[in-house]
Amino acid sequence: MIYQISVPAVADVEEIRVLEWHGVVGHQFNAGDLVVELETHKAIVEVRAGQPGVLRKILSEAGKWQGIGLPLALLSDDDNEALPDGTDALKDLPVDFEIT
Repeated sequence: MIYQISVPAVADVEEIRVLEWHGVVGHQFNAGDLVVELETHKAIVEVRAGQPGVLRKILSEAGKWQGIGLPLALLSDDDNEALPDGTDALKDLPVDFEIT
């Protein structure tokens, strides 16, 4: 199955910036692995995978500010699954957020 990583709406946060991806396309993540570090105007947010997956496509490159709720990347259970044309019908990958 193909999943997306997106940042849910949080009080007083309107946009985020990707600081660093902790893997390249094709990288296999395990549950608990750090996937991406994000920055808000007030904090750094570590996003950890809630289940295993393969990073398939990065939609928001490091340094880019983006609105909350938009997809950041696509992951899948299997690296051979065909990627969809859009992200409208994709489920969010379960993630854990840690604010530092």
